[in-house]
Amino acid sequence: MASHIVGYPRMGPKRELKFALESFWDGKSSANDLQKVSADLRSSIWKQMSDAGIKYIPSNTFSYYDQVLDTTAMLGAVPKRYGWNGGEIGFDTYFSMARGNATLPAMEMTKWFDTNYHFIVPELSPDTAFSYSSHKAVTEYKEAKALGVDTVPVLIGPVSYLLLSKPEKGAEKCFSTLSLLDKVLPVYKEVIAELKAAGASWIQFDEPTLVLDLESDKLQAFTKAYSELESSFSGLNVLVVSYFADVPAEAYKTLTGLNGISGFGFDLVRGTKTLDLVKSGFPSGKYLFAGVVDGRNIWANDLTVSLDTLNALEAVVGKDKLVVSTSCSLMHTAVDLVNETKLDDEIKSWLAFAAQKVVEVNALAKALAGQKDEAFFSANAAAQASRKSSPRVTNEEVQKAAAALRGSDHRRATNVSARLDAQQKKLNLPILPTTTIGSFPQTIELRRVRREYKAKKISEEEYVKAIKEEISKVVKLQEELDIDVLVHGEPERNDMVEYFGEQLSGFAFTANGWVQSYGSRCVKPPIIYGDVSRPKAMTVFWSSMAQSMTSRPMKGMLTGPVTILNWSFVRNDQPRFETCYQIALAIKKEVEDLEAAGINVIQIDEAALREGLPLRKSEHAFYLDWAVHSFRITNCEIKDTTQIHTHMCYSNFNDIIHSIIDMDADVITIENSRSDEKLLSVFREGVKYGAGIGPGVYDIHSPRIPSTEEIADRINKMLAVLESNILWVNPDCGLKTRKYAEVNPALTNMVAAAKQLRKELSSAK
Repeated sequence: MASHIVGYPRMGPKRELKFALESFWDGKSSANDLQKVSADLRSSIWKQMSDAGIKYIPSNTFSYYDQVLDTTAMLGAVPKRYGWNGGEIGFDTYFSMARGNATLPAMEMTKWFDTNYHFIVPELSPDTAFSYSSHKAVTEYKEAKALGVDTVPVLIGPVSYLLLSKPEKGAEKCFSTLSLLDKVLPVYKEVIAELKAAGASWIQFDEPTLVLDLESDKLQAFTKAYSELESSFSGLNVLVVSYFADVPAEAYKTLTGLNGISGFGFDLVRGTKTLDLVKSGFPSGKYLFAGVVDGRNIWANDLTVSLDTLNALEAVVGKDKLVVSTSCSLMHTAVDLVNETKLDDEIKSWLAFAAQKVVEVNALAKALAGQKDEAFFSANAAAQASRKSSPRVTNEEVQKAAAALRGSDHRRATNVSARLDAQQKKLNLPILPTTTIGSFPQTIELRRVRREYKAKKISEEEYVKAIKEEISKVVKLQEELDIDVLVHGEPERNDMVEYFGEQLSGFAFTANGWVQSYGSRCVKPPIIYGDVSRPKAMTVFWSSMAQSMTSRPMKGMLTGPVTILNWSFVRNDQPRFETCYQIALAIKKEVEDLEAAGINVIQIDEAALREGLPLRKSEHAFYLDWAVHSFRITNCEIKDTTQIHTHMCYSNFNDIIHSIIDMDADVITIENSRSDEKLLSVFREGVKYGAGIGPGVYDIHSPRIPSTEEIADRINKMLAVLESNILWVNPDCGLKTRKYAEVNPALTNMVAAAKQLRKELSSAK
């Protein structure tokens, strides 16, 4: 009866780790306090898995910040700027790398494959000296052992670690991080020897980069690394796990051909083609860890379907060599359904969070071993059936409307330059018009008003009055600053996805369904369980109220369909694009209602468009096609004189610039102040862009206030590659997390810089 969990959430069922970390960072509690909370979380997780009957329980999947940073610490690969002088790495150095400190910036953070989790990117150079500098893996193995739980220590494999690293600033162009393989392996050998001495019988290496499109030299690095480590593996069982997608045939051959490896773990939820590879050939005598329970979503497993899959695999690999597992670490799902008191029983019966998935894995393992829990299986079958037939899931009208979208391209009737001319006649904006991205600072007072209204402690009338006052303040401030296109500041919104989800049908919300995004930051994704529609207008009331307070154009503010999709837990009973088209139709109604209410500028944010990009290049075109199409659907039927803006966070979007142009927005604002040069280089290389564009002129993620000169200098750099008649001037993101003491002077300088350049441009003419 073999069952295995790849990894588990670390934050705790009520975000205990988040609060302990933030208290420690604020100097309100000691390192000991933080360690105590963490040890309690670890022991309760190990005990939970042990009680559930799991055989292969992971250790070292806990982290104070990030598992890749833990590996950097283990290898002693601390960038020189942090002034670390050797020895065991402590909290000071560790958190300086993660978060920066008073004098030093943090290391770069980027998305972990196609999840919404972010990792700290290692910075390596030819002279990085590696040394065994964090004994966390061994310490946690011993800690579990002392509690009577024998665990499988988990390490990020050496090849994936190097492939996920970046060359440090100033390294030679030809330097490849993979060239450091011979230098990291001795540290791995030390760790393996120490784990073996501590009594470990299994070790798990996570090599998720195996699912990417890798050239043959990168695949050869796996063969080289593991044959080099083979002698260290004697007397141990070694498991290599990959996840998040299909393993390409070539990589499958390389992986299953590695020497000294006892077992291989695959994601069989997102890697359905891997299933065929296993069926057509699996090395005899090796263990197959079959990831049939989805670690990336919150739906209950269809146990009958999984059991069929497992039975078919058993025929290939043999009864005693099949282990039931999760598709990936459970850190990408919510922690425990037990803490959801607000969800109704029907929806709850369709769900499984991490704690419930552990139980599912064990139930499948028992069933394979001939000890099927009939009551558990029939309850599961009943829940699956109720989800298929529930009237809450299916809305005929929405299905029809979405089906009718096929075959049309949904483009606006005229091209962008003609539209911009028509809009300019109506809006009459100066050259280099100024605007902001949408939100203004959310004060403690404002959060209190929203909280009290939600808890029914104040009346709707009092709430509307308070929000109206806040909007009026924000409008007045922007007029005083002399900004050209205004926003209402979004005081009524908690979150850019949740705010809309709460007003659309087909969405459910959790009380504690938190998932780690990075460090101590967690997000609570909505659950899309059924067909999506918009029962009534969502933002028109506030946007028209704001427009009535000023004669300047007021932007309507919406979140786009692709971002709502990518930041939610999405139903798995229909293709993602179908759900996206449904959301697009709901947003389209809102756009048309805003236009009818006299709003002439409407922004539809697509912050997460790039995030949904599949891991494999062969799948990019299909995704970009339906994602961009969904955006166009939202505004395909409005007048030429209505100006559509979109906002995107910078994330290497040079490689998808043609899709961005294909969105056909009138104006795009981009978060780019941290990566100016990269973004502008795409225009320097001759990409023709005719719509309005506003690359962020200052970084709102930092409390720093940029000077007028600095902003003017930035705008000049942009004018070197972009025409002055399409350039907009704006910050790079919403201002909700900043304080007014930072926002006022920064916006003052931004407007001053725009005016200074308008003068220079007109005198040059």
